[in-house]
Amino acid sequence: MNAWDEFQQLLACEGDWLAEAEPLALPLDERIATGYAERNLSALTMMAVLEERRAEPLDDDSPLMQEVARMDAKLTALIHIINHVLIPDALVRPRHALRFNAMGAVLPSALAVAGDTLLLRLRFDACPSLPLELPACVQRRFDDGSQFVLFETISDALREGLERMVFRQHRRRVAVTRQGHASQA
Repeated sequence: MNAWDEFQQLLACEGDWLAEAEPLALPLDERIATGYAERNLSALTMMAVLEERRAEPLDDDSPLMQEVARMDAKLTALIHIINHVLIPDALVRPRHALRFNAMGAVLPSALAVAGDTLLLRLRFDACPSLPLELPACVQRRFDDGSQFVLFETISDALREGLERMVFRQHRRRVAVTRQGHASQA
């Protein structure tokens, strides 16, 4: 099975993402590749923590739970403030409709770069100041100008982190769809 067919078989995130791409020379120096991997793992961990939500609100009125809820609200507010300071609205790139998973991405023509290698930078609403920076090689070009890129230098830990993130996004989208159908019934 070729990379494109394998990519299509995997669960993927689809939507409008804060994304940008720039040319990148591959192969990467080992030190640079390790830096990308470490920063990407940190970003995925931070996003998982920030996106974590309780399935149901707790009915516990204990002082300890109230204090935990207050601390959670304060930390969330602090993170939002830091994100706005680090990534002012003027510097945030436009959103692009793209599809990605742990293997690669389908990029719109607006993100196309000259050459066959690039660095895809994805920023997430939960924490735009910590982007994923994914070195990639163009595997397929489509007539509409879009491209299928295959991520390079992806460690097992990073692949697992991306797979978990994609699954959380998919699960959240399914839950929203179900709530919409339930409220219409």
